[in-house]
Amino acid sequence: MIKIWAKLMYGQKLGKNIIYESLDAYSPDYLYPHIQEICHKLDIPTPVVLKSHLANFHKFNYATFSKKDFVESIDFDSLIIEHCIEK
Repeated sequence: MIKIWAKLMYGQKLGKNIIYESLDAYSPDYLYPHIQEICHKLDIPTPVVLKSHLANFHKFNYATFSKKDFVESIDFDSLIIEHCIEK
């Protein structure tokens, strides 16, 4: 099971955010479909996912997508996804 907290940031202020859950096991190779679903739920365009995003998410449990990572124009400053690890 994978659980991701996705949040839209306006400067330092938190905007719309969701907790995304999927029964799929976490795998760096299959993170992109989860990001697509998160963006669909937030009603925002899907960003370009680079190897650096995948590496940061895998190593540090979060990734940040800035305006330059989106092909379409956006009205927020960044999208941050954070892996919620259950203890």
